[in-house]
Amino acid sequence: MTTLLEPGGGLRARDDGPILTEEMLDRFAERTAEYDRENRFFAEDFKELRAAGYLKMAVPKELGGFGRTLAQVCQEQRRLAYRSPATALATNMHLYWTGVAADMRRKGDRSLEWLLEDASAGEVFAAGHGEAGNDMPLLLSTSRAERVEGGYRFYGRKIFGSLSPVWTRLGIHGMDLSDPENPMVVHAFLNRGAEGYRIVETWDTMGMRATRSDDTVLEGAFVPDHHISRVAPAGPAGAGLFELCVFAWAAASFGSIYVGLAERARDLAVASVKKKTSVALTRSMAYHPEIQHSVADMVIALEGATAHVERIAADWSAGVDHGHGWPAKLVAAKYHAVETAKKVADLAMEVSGGAGMFRGNELERIYRDARCGGFHPANSALVHEIVGKSALGVFGEPGLRWG
Repeated sequence: MTTLLEPGGGLRARDDGPILTEEMLDRFAERTAEYDRENRFFAEDFKELRAAGYLKMAVPKELGGFGRTLAQVCQEQRRLAYRSPATALATNMHLYWTGVAADMRRKGDRSLEWLLEDASAGEVFAAGHGEAGNDMPLLLSTSRAERVEGGYRFYGRKIFGSLSPVWTRLGIHGMDLSDPENPMVVHAFLNRGAEGYRIVETWDTMGMRATRSDDTVLEGAFVPDHHISRVAPAGPAGAGLFELCVFAWAAASFGSIYVGLAERARDLAVASVKKKTSVALTRSMAYHPEIQHSVADMVIALEGATAHVERIAADWSAGVDHGHGWPAKLVAAKYHAVETAKKVADLAMEVSGGAGMFRGNELERIYRDARCGGFHPANSALVHEIVGKSALGVFGEPGLRWG
């Protein structure tokens, strides 16, 4: 273990090594298929992650956490995703909020220090930005934020709400349209004990089933001013440090999770072909030239995506100044990783043969899980918009989105 128990049962970092032991990862892996089959939340995994201090990974050491950077968190999440992709993905929604708050604090903005203190005390954060009909999450919203005395009330429906069974603080946003000429996006954190919202159990999906990403319906949910994190002009032109930090932590960590998933698919496929035989061969299928070609394609694809995601996370953690190029770099890395995961899963299924189709085969689940990456922001269309507009020097300009 790389943690010490402190007086009172707290945890503190001993070094920068892995937080989770191999024994813990083995237990998580043993439960993964059951969670998927039963469409059940990863409750046992979550309990162990909390006990190990994993949820405090990005919280600064002086506030009771491990003080890990984005690059370090990405490595931890990639390692977890290699064995339990859905567990890693859902946990990521908490981790990226703590990372956002920690990086803002490092840059001199302490407006979210309360979030770090809450996380250190055991509160669980989740993301409520997904919305039907909104292809630019965070920067626009189909939900409504209404200014009232002491805070805001929120109305709307949030989808893909991972950690629904356990979150205690839900990051949400809505549009304040009180001045139609100057719409504002209001970002807030909803307390689970608040009134005016309900969770609807909608999660029955192709992949990443253990995340239990149910819908949250906001029906006038009140958030007091001290939990309003930011009010900014709608659209890319209103983005600032808060939004950029969210993009950085979400994109790089999502990318790392799908790299870990793809690495597992590659390794399973390689192990499988070494055991496969054919009446047309005197040795295993590992000596078949087309199998070698497909395995090479997997390795080459992963080499590129891994290096891409690691470089972007390292640059962010080191404070490299990419200026206005950061949004494009972040979404491109996430997109590269997700598309690579799908490609590697496809090739792994191909070289493993028909056995990969069966529900009891780990590759079958990984194949389904890999398909979910494109639904995390930014989706393919938005990635290409951001990258293309950035290259042309027109991203973030006020006025019409197109034309």
